[in-house]
Amino acid sequence: MLQRVSRAEVRVSGRVTGKIGVGFLVLAGFAPPDSDETLAWMADKVLGLRVLGDAEGKMNLALSDVGGGVLVVSQFTLYGDVKKGRRPSFVDAAPPELAVPLYERFVALLRERGAGSGCGSRPESSAP
Repeated sequence: MLQRVSRAEVRVSGRVTGKIGVGFLVLAGFAPPDSDETLAWMADKVLGLRVLGDAEGKMNLALSDVGGGVLVVSQFTLYGDVKKGRRPSFVDAAPPELAVPLYERFVALLRERGAGSGCGSRPESSAP
């Protein structure tokens, strides 16, 4: 899930652990079948999206055009399935031993592909 932001920050116990100005807040969920190919596609898609406003307010600009940042937050709850019952199931989400390396690789790919020092990150502290 991606949201355009004018600024964003993540706080843990009142301490700022990640912060950006203009750019994208990305809530990233990972699944067991995700691969390097999937992560590369995700990174290229995020960095290539032209959804930031130009001088006329039209969504024509990418992150690199505005010097924007990316704040990535690992969010396994995106895989919550509520088809049955009243409690979501997270069986489709990658367990922490798979999700953490996928998350770290995704952030590294964003940096390698141009997010540079504007790429902030903070892994979710609780996972299934």
